[in-house]
Amino acid sequence: MSEAFAPGLHLIEAYGGGQFNFAGMRNVGAILATPKGVRAVDAAAVVDIDEARLAPLFAELAETPGSVEFLAVGTGSAPRRLNAATVAALRAAGLRHETMATGPAARVYNVMAAEGRRVAALLMPAP
Repeated sequence: MSEAFAPGLHLIEAYGGGQFNFAGMRNVGAILATPKGVRAVDAAAVVDIDEARLAPLFAELAETPGSVEFLAVGTGSAPRRLNAATVAALRAAGLRHETMATGPAARVYNVMAAEGRRVAALLMPAP
């Protein structure tokens, strides 16, 4: 998994065509946006999402408990569920989450972040 390449909280400026724009940067592929920054995630599909790929989120929560209370999960062009082990890990960390298509997830993240809420987003690319 990549290190944070855009430190700090950033809104998602644009998405589509398999990429995301934020902080004047562009990333092709999945991203994890947290209050500490935006990182690339090595995942091509929702089935690839596991506790290891969410390690930066869990580390951030361990370092700053309560820094994130909600995870918006964008699953691509259509809503899909996370696997049971990943859901259990999120619950154990005290995180509420919601899965939805990537467009709505990016919008939920942006609105909540703009409101100053403790939010993170895991966004899979969408066409």
